[in-house]
Amino acid sequence: MALMIEQSRRGRIGISIPKLDVPDISLSQYIDGKFLRENNPNLPELSEPQVVRHFTNLSTKNHHIDKNFYPLGSCTMKYNPKINDAMAMLPNFSGIHPRQGTKTVQGALRLIYELEQMLIKITGMSRVTLQPSAGSQGEFVGLLIMQKYHKSKNNDKKYVIIPETAHGTNPASVILAGYKVRKVGTDFKGRVDMDDLKSKVDHEVAGMMLTQPNTLGLFEHDISEITSLIHSVDGLMYMDGANLNALVGLVYPSEMGFDIAHINLHKTFSTPHGGGGPGSGPIAVVDKLTPFLPIPMINKVNDVYELDYGNNDSIGSIHSFFGNFGILVRAFTYISLLGESGVKDMTRKAILNANYLKVRLMEEFDVPYSDGSMHEFVISAKKQKEKGVKALDIAKALLDYGFHSPTVYFPINVPEAMMIEPTESETKETLDRFIETMYEINQKVSSNPDKLLSAPLNTPVRRLDETKANRDPNVRW
Repeated sequence: MALMIEQSRRGRIGISIPKLDVPDISLSQYIDGKFLRENNPNLPELSEPQVVRHFTNLSTKNHHIDKNFYPLGSCTMKYNPKINDAMAMLPNFSGIHPRQGTKTVQGALRLIYELEQMLIKITGMSRVTLQPSAGSQGEFVGLLIMQKYHKSKNNDKKYVIIPETAHGTNPASVILAGYKVRKVGTDFKGRVDMDDLKSKVDHEVAGMMLTQPNTLGLFEHDISEITSLIHSVDGLMYMDGANLNALVGLVYPSEMGFDIAHINLHKTFSTPHGGGGPGSGPIAVVDKLTPFLPIPMINKVNDVYELDYGNNDSIGSIHSFFGNFGILVRAFTYISLLGESGVKDMTRKAILNANYLKVRLMEEFDVPYSDGSMHEFVISAKKQKEKGVKALDIAKALLDYGFHSPTVYFPINVPEAMMIEPTESETKETLDRFIETMYEINQKVSSNPDKLLSAPLNTPVRRLDETKANRDPNVRW
């Protein structure tokens, strides 16, 4: 080829492109003719730059973590290192077929098994299943395990206790699993109201679902008393792991008395979810619950990894084959690169960033529950609403400054709530820019509120009529 190019430069011959010997295959041999086109599709003729620029421009219109700060409270939208994607795209990972024999996918099974061991160490539990494909599915699986445990002991249980600050998927999972919800209130410090909890616990309680730290970003410091109370009626403690980014390497769910814990791999260990997936919500359990885990489990026998379907007490299979394997590869890569000291550092920086933001924003905004914040915190725009500007208006205005909006109006026990989680990914410079922006927006609450009420002004799509969208959705376009 080098000789051909050199000869072309001298004007002797042109560059010849070898002709590919492609057999002339008639599709009608394989596909019924009624399904084949009679004419070629009328597709536009586009150059490669046109196509690339089209999709590049689309990507810049959307907000994503690669573009700017994404302080979405309760969702841990951290940066996703690109090496994780590269590992997941390796042909021997991305190209395997779920029905291959186990002898041909030993590397994949080893990765799953070793990731399970990592999560066992992180949670302090006895065994892990990586099957659940989301945190919500993990909740459901955990409750099915809870249900199977009580049936095995002939326990007549009807209720699962949930704090009023819980994620909305918690009560949904409880109902789906066939239990009823008992709601427990919040005390003046933003934690579980212990007097209310004691009044709700009886022998009909199957267990309690608790986010630790809770949705206000506060560590439930009465956790030992809570778990002892639930265990006293043979109930099980379930930890919603949505906020595990505040605990990894520092606190173990098992030491707090939890029996079941779900882990959002797609949040805590990179691959922030978007557009509904893909996700991964493994479940970790204590020893007495391991017989009820989904099948198959992966066991290591004489350095060979096998799929074990032989557990008759299992709740059954809840996800095909290896779970969302690409997410597992990303999480394995992330944890492996950080190592034990790295994940601890990750947690400490997430807590530091959140508390730095909280203290600075307290100068302009109310923080109703500010004692002991962990990785996230909730501010209230109640003071701003009295001047005519709601939390939603502030959130929309942030879009004009290039920041994604925080979670608003949740949890429900904080009026005009804005839940902010910076994660460990962001630098102090980014946090300072966010703080300055929030200050500037707050000044406009008094000086130019109309501009905030019509925000965003610079996004591809202006403010939508959300009430009309909810009542009259156009799901086609």
